Amino acid sequence: MKLFFGLGNPGKEYDNTRHNLGQMLIKKYVETHDRASLLNKSKLQSQLCEINKNIFAISTGYMNLSGASVQKVAAFYKITPENIYIIHDDLDLPVGEWKLQFDRGPAGHNGVISTIENLGTQAFWRIRIGIGKPDNNIPIEDYVLKPFSKEEKVLIFQTIDKIIDNINLLISNS
Repeated sequence: MKLFFGLGNPGKEYDNTRHNLGQMLIKKYVETHDRASLLNKSKLQSQLCEINKNIFAISTGYMNLSGASVQKVAAFYKITPENIYIIHDDLDLPVGEWKLQFDRGPAGHNGVISTIENLGTQAFWRIRIGIGKPDNNIPIEDYVLKPFSKEEKVLIFQTIDKIIDNINLLISNS
């Protein structure tokens, strides 16, 4: 069993922002499966769905505290860190690029920092989705909460589709 956990913030005002890419991917993945939906699990501080004996989840709390949700879901389902995939936005990658990496430091990402602190290790998988860096001296904390431009949305949705294809391959090969 693997855990795919999409980082982001709760609330409609954050739905289509850069910082919610992890949640966007999980929601799209769940939508692609008939009769699947994210169910609220308040004790786990998450919404989740089991698909093909794997867990797909998002936090019901804020990004900077999401590690507690990851830890609760992993503990409940007895999923070890090497079977956890944290999906998140990444300033160090251009829009439309993504990387799958294992045992990597947080690079300043507060959701990843929280996850490392709560799991007690950084030895888990990360699916990093590029959001690029801000222009015009926009503070990073404002930039990550901005929606994508029309052009960026096209790239982001193409990237999400590619990652979903890769997740399906990963699951079928395990």
